Amino acid sequence: MPVTALGRRLLGRCAGTRRIRSEKGAGQVDDNEFIDSVASRTGASAEQATAIARATLTTLAERIDGGQARELADQLPEGLRAYTFAPHEDAERFGLDVFVQRVGGRADVDPELAEAGIRAVLDTIRAATTADEYDDVIAHLPAELWQVADPVPPYDG
Repeated sequence: MPVTALGRRLLGRCAGTRRIRSEKGAGQVDDNEFIDSVASRTGASAEQATAIARATLTTLAERIDGGQARELADQLPEGLRAYTFAPHEDAERFGLDVFVQRVGGRADVDPELAEAGIRAVLDTIRAATTADEYDDVIAHLPAELWQVADPVPPYDG
């Protein structure tokens, strides 16, 4: 049963989302913290994590509309913002298989690492941006990508 955007918002808030360097506030994560988060979530090297983050952000920017991509870019570390600008104002329509293919090709990693990397980048975006911004980005994605995005963060009890 698909979770609605409102349902994801409510679930995300109830479960409690841990923020990266919360003392800095959303949008204040630096490039190294973002990449370190992706690397630790995937077990990839810093070089691979950088390639995966860039590839995922580029592909995400293609999949969401231009305005949403700009809003997301405003909350990301400066060194990663350029990868989040959409080539067109209108979002391209493609599913999980194409998303994984594009990320894998751009990052030069196998499909399993590409999918794990997509999840790691989306989890890092969730931790590094405001809850509303993350919810808005996820709401622009097809339901099959929600399973990779894991809209309900783990409980930080």
